[in-house]
Amino acid sequence: MCLLVLAWQAHPRYRLVVAANRDEFHARPAAPLAKWPPPADMLAGRDLQAQGTWLGLDRARRFGIVTNFRELQRPQPGARSRGGLIPRYLGGSDDAAAFFAALEPEAAHYSGFNLLLTDARELWYGSNRAAPFARALPPGIYGLSNELLDTPWPKLTRVRAGFEAWLQTPAAAPAGLFSLLADRTPAPQAQTDTGGLPPEWARALSAPFVLHPRYGTRCASVLLLGAAGELRLIEQRFDAVGQETGRSEFTLGPGEWP
Repeated sequence: MCLLVLAWQAHPRYRLVVAANRDEFHARPAAPLAKWPPPADMLAGRDLQAQGTWLGLDRARRFGIVTNFRELQRPQPGARSRGGLIPRYLGGSDDAAAFFAALEPEAAHYSGFNLLLTDARELWYGSNRAAPFARALPPGIYGLSNELLDTPWPKLTRVRAGFEAWLQTPAAAPAGLFSLLADRTPAPQAQTDTGGLPPEWARALSAPFVLHPRYGTRCASVLLLGAAGELRLIEQRFDAVGQETGRSEFTLGPGEWP
């Protein structure tokens, strides 16, 4: 499970604000947020099993983030890696609309995914479990977990409410967003939809920060992207007991690149 909140052209200082938790099995290896080696030209973490990523940004300030769609059946045999979608977008020259148009004919070859992409002008959302497959989104505030965009799961509505309050304070610091992402309180039992999951798993996954010895929140990320291209991208990483194990941060002015 994963969780993110996003503001597109809805803040007086930043054209894009993202706060996101990445949840994954603790045994699955990953590399920290960093500049990828050539020929890639992006800032992202790396899933060392499939060599993809869940969140990334390129020199042109195009951004992408992907979440899996919650489905209890095993991934289809031979399914393509959903983590490859972000490097594919950021490694090409298409804008978000053109990328989704090219992706749609082959989307069935992937297990369920949600994908949010930005370019210089637009924010797009796409999912191979949605109809239509992809659409441009107007300026606003959005939330996403492992269902369709803005599905009101209790943990998402809780984080989104705090996010909307944060956005009302122009000088608010990233620490406030990380505090929202660090919420380890499960949803009340009456609001916990097991969806066919064992109760133990359903309860663990109902918290914004998932804490479980086998699977949980591996990292929290915050992106603040200004209208002129100035940015701050921060990642905090956690172990199986929820202790922070590392932090990466990039603060870049317009036109700067590490």
